[in-house]
Amino acid sequence: MTLRGHRQQLLRAAAAIAVSVLVLPGVSFAADLPFKARAARTVYDWTGFYVGGHFGYGDAAFGPGTNPLPEQGVVLPHSATGLTGGYQLGYNRQFANRVVLGIEADATFTSPTDGPELALVPAPFHTTIDYVGTVRGRIGYAFDRFMPYLTGGFAWGHTRININDGDGVTSLFPVGHYQAGWTAGLGLEYAVSGNWTAKAEYDYIDLTRKTYDLSGFGLGSVNVDPRIHLFKLGLNYQFGDTPWMPAVNGKPRLPDSDDWNVHAQTTVLPQGYGPIHSPYASPFSLPGGGQFQATWTTTAFLGARLWDGGELYFDPELAQGFGINGTLGIAGFPNGEAQKAGAAFPKIRAQRYYLKQTFGLGGEQEAVDDAPNQLAGKRDIDRVTLIVGRFAVGDFFDGNSYAKDPRADFMNWAMWASAAYDFPADLPGYTRGAVVELNRKDWAIRAGFLQVPAAPNSDVLTFKTGGTVVEFEERHAIFEQPGKLRVGVFANSGNTANYREVLELAAANPALDINAIATADQRDRLKYGFYVNLEQQIVGDVGLFARASWNDGQTQILNFTDVDRGLSGGLSIKGRSWGRPEDTVGVGGAINGLSAAHRDFLAAGGTGLLIGDGRLNYRTERILEAYYAYSVIKGVTLTADYQLVVNPAYNADRGPVSIFSGRLHAEF
Repeated sequence: MTLRGHRQQLLRAAAAIAVSVLVLPGVSFAADLPFKARAARTVYDWTGFYVGGHFGYGDAAFGPGTNPLPEQGVVLPHSATGLTGGYQLGYNRQFANRVVLGIEADATFTSPTDGPELALVPAPFHTTIDYVGTVRGRIGYAFDRFMPYLTGGFAWGHTRININDGDGVTSLFPVGHYQAGWTAGLGLEYAVSGNWTAKAEYDYIDLTRKTYDLSGFGLGSVNVDPRIHLFKLGLNYQFGDTPWMPAVNGKPRLPDSDDWNVHAQTTVLPQGYGPIHSPYASPFSLPGGGQFQATWTTTAFLGARLWDGGELYFDPELAQGFGINGTLGIAGFPNGEAQKAGAAFPKIRAQRYYLKQTFGLGGEQEAVDDAPNQLAGKRDIDRVTLIVGRFAVGDFFDGNSYAKDPRADFMNWAMWASAAYDFPADLPGYTRGAVVELNRKDWAIRAGFLQVPAAPNSDVLTFKTGGTVVEFEERHAIFEQPGKLRVGVFANSGNTANYREVLELAAANPALDINAIATADQRDRLKYGFYVNLEQQIVGDVGLFARASWNDGQTQILNFTDVDRGLSGGLSIKGRSWGRPEDTVGVGGAINGLSAAHRDFLAAGGTGLLIGDGRLNYRTERILEAYYAYSVIKGVTLTADYQLVVNPAYNADRGPVSIFSGRLHAEF
């Protein structure tokens, strides 16, 4: 179904609602009226189970003197909830008179804090809400594919007070409680195509008052009395009366459309290690006693074709958990799902939102499969593509078929990326900017202009400075086996300190902390470098990857990780030869190194983005990784992974460390 067809149906449905609003008061539900006869011919039936997700915006009040945390609204103002998102499931029953009764349960999560750099007002403590859940009844009226409804029921949530350090910003002691209450709201749902429906909903949530006793912190008692407003846009996948089975004998309820698509993934990655040699340590060092942590991400991939060659993509993501030691202590960090902004409860972010315009240059075409952030169809092989918006640099640069996705293949940062490429990104790993690509059959060239963090490890992106990258991709065949070679050059202009200047200032002022000196020395400086990236199929089920990367190493790393020279490579083997064609075995290694200036800075007590032992017996950081990804069913993979890290954080006095990981990944 075309976008124009959707618009026409939407207009017809809106007209039907307008007519019904005028007619219903006069017709009642008398059995002999013509309106009732038309109801018997309703095309769309809302009866059945459904599951889906939602994304939106909200606000909340917690009562006087509670100091609400400002949470990210991105293009909207920050608020006590910021952007919100979550998931829902439920069941509807449509009756002969078009009345629809249903029950729905949902969970809604809030955004990360909008940061001290933007909005956080210093206070002894701050109050926030981590999530709210509801179980609600729904009553609606079916106008064929349109259904307005009222909803209400039971609600609960988890509130939290963060006791702050003396700066009034840094959280030291989080204290949380669950609170129950009620909710009421209204919404409008529309059957779009296939088994998918879209909805818009407003909910008001009132939770009971909770008294927090903060006398142990010298702050007395605080009453937290949440009143929450949530505005949601959502998608539901409709099943029949049998849960988890497609409706109507496996056929979609409505014709499918190629003008939009929906995909999703969820990945749980637990990881840990035992006691290691650790004669001294700092907060940036791996704890000597060992540790276990886990991360969990859930992502929706939404795409829509706007016009010929024009596509819009939107990927909200929930992320929960922490990397080991809070994602600190190893430059080649072992968990590619671990974000620098970890959270005990899921946090929602609009990770990707970008517009993609493809200009075909004529000639031979190629098929495009339906996939996350990719609409099915055909396109010219010779083409120019423009992308503008928010995305991950790795979406378009430094790709590799065998080592690119920590949700499916190698987990270590030094394996799935060129470690010395300090690509621009915020704490979860995304940026905003523009990419342009010229593609030919045997080669492509692409360039990007990107926002960079306002300072090292900042979650605030800025165009005041900026990052650029240019990549050339060559496609070839060796003994009829396909391969690709990518060469990229990059330059970031960012607010960083120069290592040699900091060391000289520290030598002249020994009473001052070297990291405070580094912060005072930060100004707009250039960092540049290159990477080389090879992927090569050896035989049908065996592929090889290799990467080499370098940066000048004179100024602080802005975002990715503390590597100035990186080398990695390995093999990926499919399991066809032992009767498991969907399984994958991977074995690889990496060597990370630092410039002389960078290592001297760390040896003097400096800290980087992820590392800083306070002292440094420098050796290159060496990593071995091996994994087996077992295909449970289509779309579900269970992985066992082992990593050996020698000289973690470049320190021969620490480790080695053996890290064991599991990974459960599901996608559709």
